[in-house]
Amino acid sequence: MATHNLNRIVTGLAKKNLPTCLLKRTSINSFVVTKRHATHFKFYPDPPPIDCGPTEKMNLFQSLTSAMDISLSSDPTTLVFGEDVAFGGVFRCTVDLKEKYGQDRVFNTPLCEQGIAGFAIGAAVAGSTVVAEMQFADYIFPAFDQIVNEAAKYRYRSGGLFECGKLTIRSPCGVVGHGGLYHSQTPEAHFAHAAGLKIVIPRSPIQAKGLLLACVRDDNPCLFFEPKILYRAAEEDVPVGDYTLPLGKAEVVRLGHDVTMIGYGTQVHVLKEVAEMAHDELGISCEVIDLVTITPWDEEAVCKSAAKTGRVIVSHESSLTGGFAAEIASTIQKECFLNLEAPVERVCGYDTPFPHILEPYFIPDKWRCFEAVKNVTNY
Repeated sequence: MATHNLNRIVTGLAKKNLPTCLLKRTSINSFVVTKRHATHFKFYPDPPPIDCGPTEKMNLFQSLTSAMDISLSSDPTTLVFGEDVAFGGVFRCTVDLKEKYGQDRVFNTPLCEQGIAGFAIGAAVAGSTVVAEMQFADYIFPAFDQIVNEAAKYRYRSGGLFECGKLTIRSPCGVVGHGGLYHSQTPEAHFAHAAGLKIVIPRSPIQAKGLLLACVRDDNPCLFFEPKILYRAAEEDVPVGDYTLPLGKAEVVRLGHDVTMIGYGTQVHVLKEVAEMAHDELGISCEVIDLVTITPWDEEAVCKSAAKTGRVIVSHESSLTGGFAAEIASTIQKECFLNLEAPVERVCGYDTPFPHILEPYFIPDKWRCFEAVKNVTNY
């Protein structure tokens, strides 16, 4: 009887296009539909930039497609390639680009990250504007030598005779709710130690398009890490035309005077929600800064805010030890020591491989960040 009831419920769910993973057993004969929460944050859309022309509703992956479309149409030397890129990519960031610009400019590569990076460097040295994709940031490590020892050092090593500055490597990164240890990492800190690279992590569709176009046109090799949980969760009115946003400049996304909170990518939205919670529940005014660019990072903007508030929290999804939060905290300690009212607090991922089922406990969610606000204000 129980099996018959379950089959009937599952059949009914299928007719309504509801996945059976949303079933929760309440008794031997009873099942109810439950809602699965896939995100740990609330997305805060930005208003469209002024003087950038008409806008169109886009999610993050569509804004990236638009940026690459503009680069391909305005620069005949632009090449876009990577694993599965020709058919649109696993996250659909390159949909219809091969059909529009041909297989000589938008094409698939073998499943070989070291080969993708090596080919991308060579093409950039030869004069092409290159946008290469690593399908997941977790798998960028086979290309580490090419990126760090070749791309980052090419200009310096040749005394300025040769360079691969027109190289941008895109890669999806970060938590997604079910990625586990091989589809959840953000390796920004590994590359931040290599002089010669610019590293960018956007928080929204508007930012993603403007920053990607800025990277493509920059004269230095850039790593562009895209929080994949935002591909569809983030939607804004994005200018359809061509525009760029500055690299190396942080953005104050919420003004405050009691605590400074610093993050980048998805974590900015977590911190903005924490700022609301701190205001509503504790009467604490938090300033939230989006670092935007990991290298070069905006020390001036960060230290100005830290000196104003005297209390600082730095947060990112990557593991604590050796994370980029440590670099920020060290700089603040050196430059703003006499202004600080409490030690700089870091709220980051733990020093473990990225867990699967325990992901909610690993990530620096709003509750961990909220506790950090209490800690720095009660110090």
